[in-house]
Amino acid sequence: MIMKLGLIGFPVQHSKSPWIHQHFLDQLGLTGRYHLIEIEPDQFVAEINRLKTSDLTGFNITIPYKEKIIPFLDGMSPEAEAIGAVNTVVCQNQKWYGHNTDGLGLITALKVQFPDLFTGGKTVLLLGAGGASRGIYHALLQENFSEIMIANRTVERAQMLLKLNQTSIKGEAISFAEAEERLAEFDLVIQTTSVGMSPDSDSRVIDLDRLKKDTVVSDIVYQPFWTSLLKEAKAHGGRVHHGHEMLIYQAKLAFELWTQQSVDAKPLLERFNQD
Repeated sequence: MIMKLGLIGFPVQHSKSPWIHQHFLDQLGLTGRYHLIEIEPDQFVAEINRLKTSDLTGFNITIPYKEKIIPFLDGMSPEAEAIGAVNTVVCQNQKWYGHNTDGLGLITALKVQFPDLFTGGKTVLLLGAGGASRGIYHALLQENFSEIMIANRTVERAQMLLKLNQTSIKGEAISFAEAEERLAEFDLVIQTTSVGMSPDSDSRVIDLDRLKKDTVVSDIVYQPFWTSLLKEAKAHGGRVHHGHEMLIYQAKLAFELWTQQSVDAKPLLERFNQD
């Protein structure tokens, strides 16, 4: 069988997904191709309806269509339904099933590198309350953290995100300024906005002057490799977690949904900076 995979979004030409998934195809000895499917917003409905009759095996979906794809799906995983966004679609018998591997991809990557974060009682600061934050917050709520604070430019948007919390984990919505003041309280800081992405790589969402030593700082931005936030985290004695790790692990989880086979992400992590 020839696997036909792809990424739907706008724009997508910068994406590293074809490189990642080609490595996974080669690792399992599978024949296939991962295409970039760039769809302009005014063409979205027509193009999706056209793709519905194609022989795609599966696809990823990215900005700005993670929510817009939902009406075209025939089913969704409980996680995707709770999050209200989809990044992976499995195609079977011309039916489309939506999943979301973003948040779980980040959590999996963190567990591999920093297992001590998951021993119980740790506190988390989530920076940003946009689409990426929603999936990550849902995944964090499945773990045994004692508190997850959400900081955002508009506190009201962070308060809306708190509604996802049906657990006993404590939570609060705060401003970025308050997050800076309370930074020493947290064991894990996750930056979920696009601030610091190339070419605007000198910016960061908050200053880390009050960062506690050995706090893990994770930035989902993967271009540049060393964001301004991660450079500052390292300078203050923090442990850093680069954005490409979430990218690779969410891709691994998506690929395993398409193939029902396990793949190893470690060789890709080692090669990321060489390619």
